[in-house]
Amino acid sequence: MHDHRPIRFCPLCGAPIQHAMRFGRLRPICPDCNWVHVEDPKVAVAVLVQQDEQVLLIQRANPPQQGLWALPAGFLDAREDPAQAAQRECAEETGLQVRILHLSAILTGRETPHSADLVLVYAGKVIGGCLQAGDDAQQAGFFSLAALPPLAFRSTRQALGLEEGESSFSANGS
Repeated sequence: MHDHRPIRFCPLCGAPIQHAMRFGRLRPICPDCNWVHVEDPKVAVAVLVQQDEQVLLIQRANPPQQGLWALPAGFLDAREDPAQAAQRECAEETGLQVRILHLSAILTGRETPHSADLVLVYAGKVIGGCLQAGDDAQQAGFFSLAALPPLAFRSTRQALGLEEGESSFSANGS
């Protein structure tokens, strides 16, 4: 699913973009400086925190899926360590500091035009902080799997083991 504005000018030299076959696909290219646009995948990180047979979730304050619940998550910045990004996102959205235990799953498939192609799900353990919603979360809380609020994303359902993932890697780390 692609929902992006077309590239009209070369970001390096400003020349009008043309399209040509490069690397097996029709891609935007610059006829002046030979720059080729290769769209990078969007990567998100999420933290799965389980405590007292409950899972930590946040209620989304913004679209997409505003008002529904998901794992604490967000986009990975360029050159950012994914595990540290997961810790950062959890702290920003829940007020809780977590220690990353292991990579739990790699989930694929863009769910909305502006969501991630890959979601790296890390298992985490609370080591500090105070539970309070922040950043783009309206609320944050722990829920039992038997009494979950309405969930926002397939990736959250997959990470919780509620839905099979066609292209997911699951790791049982220690």
